[in-house]
Amino acid sequence: MTNSRRKGKAGEIELAKELRKYGFDTRRGQQYCGANGDADVVGIPGLHIECKRVERLNVENALRQAEADAKAGEIPVVMHRANREEWKVTLRLKNFMEVRHD
Repeated sequence: MTNSRRKGKAGEIELAKELRKYGFDTRRGQQYCGANGDADVVGIPGLHIECKRVERLNVENALRQAEADAKAGEIPVVMHRANREEWKVTLRLKNFMEVRHD
């Protein structure tokens, strides 16, 4: 496994663990089937999560990837962080407005 793939897998595991701290039953999306187009992290209904664990992120490309892979009715989001930084969430304003604030 290449270093970038290993880092990506580690980032997905780390993000899933972090989201579980907030009460979500999350796991790596490709953990079992490895199919292309699956979200990197699954377990939050209505979201298609693209996980990026990189120092320099091309946000627009990451969002386009999430949008292309999201299924109908899913909000595409990119969750990302660099070394020694906190996790961040990026999504388009129109998609943010779809998030219910109950």
